[in-house]
Amino acid sequence: MATQKKLTLHKGIPVINDAFVLLVKTEWNAPIVDALEKGCIKILEKNGICFKVINVPGAIEIPFAIQQHFDFTVNIPDAYIALGTVIRGDTPHFDYVCKYVTEGILELNMSIDKPVIYGVLTVENEQQAIERIGGIHGHKGEEAAITAIKMIDLNRKIQSQQFEFDIKQETKY
Repeated sequence: MATQKKLTLHKGIPVINDAFVLLVKTEWNAPIVDALEKGCIKILEKNGICFKVINVPGAIEIPFAIQQHFDFTVNIPDAYIALGTVIRGDTPHFDYVCKYVTEGILELNMSIDKPVIYGVLTVENEQQAIERIGGIHGHKGEEAAITAIKMIDLNRKIQSQQFEFDIKQETKY
């Protein structure tokens, strides 16, 4: 969902120690994806988060690279961030790519114990992408990094059983 610059996401960023994030970015639409990456790195560095970047040819390859990295690396990150831009063209290719990368990232979030952050722009045209890398719709690269930090904190709390639920509170529908 597109957001105007009224972001509450930038509030309440937790301080976390010894975190490592892997950014997996596409080669397609490089100027836009590079801007997403730059925004991510700005936030990660500002918050003292270590990171590494790997490149894949296109958006469909992002879930494969993340799964392979998770399965075969000795240095599993605390979160993955998928970065890409898919711009609609004249063929249904756009629909297939968006569907497969979205489903792939969802499947990873359901199957591995590390968050995979969706930083893939799926836009009608280049102008919409530009509006999402520092324009009227904020900076989706920065937002992806903030989301990663918040999810690392939440995941660590849940896995260490430090996350408490108020079971006495009644929910009214």
